[in-house]
Amino acid sequence: MSQDNTIPDDAAETLEAVAEVRRRLSQTPASVVVANHAMGLFELAAIHLSDEPPRLAEARLAIDSFALLVEGLGERIGEHHDTLVAALANIRLVFVERSQGSRD
Repeated sequence: MSQDNTIPDDAAETLEAVAEVRRRLSQTPASVVVANHAMGLFELAAIHLSDEPPRLAEARLAIDSFALLVEGLGERIGEHHDTLVAALANIRLVFVERSQGSRD
């Protein structure tokens, strides 16, 4: 920052970008944002399950967090509910399969 208290160009651009993201986010239904974050937890679990050996404790935490959102919010998630329920069932199945495989 210069002595005249102006914001450097790169900082001003960053602030503008953040403000634009906030504007767009405020126009997005919360159900879409929540569903997106839930799928991030699904992906996190899948990553840990695909490791060799699978990182089961890490995957379990991600799956449990995913389940809390999906089962806890239920139909409030909106149009994404059925997809998220199916994804939860699938990742739980993969967890069981990888858990059994890691014991062999």
